[in-house]
Amino acid sequence: MPGILEALIRLNPWWYGESVPAGISRDGYLSKIQRYATTGEIIVIAGVRRAGKTTLLYQTIDHFIRHERVPAKRILFVNFDEPDFSALDDPFGEIMSVYRAEICGEDEVYLIFDEIQGIPRWERHIKALYDRGNVKMIISGSSSSLIEGNLATLLAGRYFAVTVYPLDFTEYLLFHRFTVPVDHLALAAQKFKVMNHLAGYLRTGGFPRVVLQKDQNMRTEYLRSYYDSIVYRDIILTNSVRHVRALKDLLVYLFSNITHPYSYLKLQQQSGLDFATLKEYISYAGAAGILFEVPFFSYSLKTQSRNNKKIYGIDNGLRNAVSFTFSQDAGLLAENLVFIRLLKQGANPYYWSGKHEVDFVIKNVDDTLDAINVSYTDTPDEREYAGLKEFFTEYPGKVRSLLLITRDLERETEGICCIPLWKWLLMH
Repeated sequence: MPGILEALIRLNPWWYGESVPAGISRDGYLSKIQRYATTGEIIVIAGVRRAGKTTLLYQTIDHFIRHERVPAKRILFVNFDEPDFSALDDPFGEIMSVYRAEICGEDEVYLIFDEIQGIPRWERHIKALYDRGNVKMIISGSSSSLIEGNLATLLAGRYFAVTVYPLDFTEYLLFHRFTVPVDHLALAAQKFKVMNHLAGYLRTGGFPRVVLQKDQNMRTEYLRSYYDSIVYRDIILTNSVRHVRALKDLLVYLFSNITHPYSYLKLQQQSGLDFATLKEYISYAGAAGILFEVPFFSYSLKTQSRNNKKIYGIDNGLRNAVSFTFSQDAGLLAENLVFIRLLKQGANPYYWSGKHEVDFVIKNVDDTLDAINVSYTDTPDEREYAGLKEFFTEYPGKVRSLLLITRDLERETEGICCIPLWKWLLMH
């Protein structure tokens, strides 16, 4: 047991008066976690690896100690990615035994478990701890199955979920020490600085450590390392993938073709994978939080399934580091950025096409529809307007708004609101 104790002491420096490694605060997530923590229910934090989940856990621990006055030794943090724990026969039981015997025997404790998804039957261990009471728990992991799997069945109604994404544009500016003016006139005066930051954000994305890295070569190295880790640990190992080369080629192809519709038949021909395996591999990438399928919009499920889907990526920097990129990619990077922002807002985007296309269709809670096109230029092609008008005509009485997101064009014409991407990102 001394190996376990040494590892726990290393992971929990606050037990002996050292400071918590808190980093830059992401207040939107923190306020939500702090609010959920008052309920006594489990908090489940999910999201792609390296998006900043562990830092948020540290910031929450810091809040408990400094603001809630929780005694430091009542807070146990365990990162199950640590080699010290991977060889244990009963990680939960052995760790809790050492913690209770050597550090804290009090009834009420705060248990914070990071990267929990690799522990067999972790859901049942969490439920057992929850059922004993007097325990506040936060768990995190790099897979959407953390929320969508057995936990939803075993603990229905007894947990709150928080999905963490790489930095949005407002957070990106904060990490660059740029304060967004609240006043509209002051913001307009800073427009070109904001647009310059946006150009960097489009290229490098929002993984926190990458954003803080000034050397471009190091940024790329970090991103490639993240990608390799995600693919190996969260896809290949987690799902016992057999056709590793075919999987890797498939992922590179999809990242290189974000925002475009794709055909399963064409992918089958290219990859040599059968239909079922192909769908499985794409779903694995979705569970790992790196790729997302967007279906065709129709009130008919049959029509939806008959049409190709489009693919989007979690982060532009990750996409640029691992795919075949070209100088004219700014338009698709802007569209991908809009998709991630919509996803973070809780939307489930669709796309639509007739004679022309609509990049995103959003179904609102009142059953109205928003239609959005993205054209990262100040002179949008007429087809961008035509697609929105055609959609409006196709669904009379249902469309709430028509939006064209541009580079810096701002106007309203024929019921279509044109707004610059930088302003739209900061408005939301």
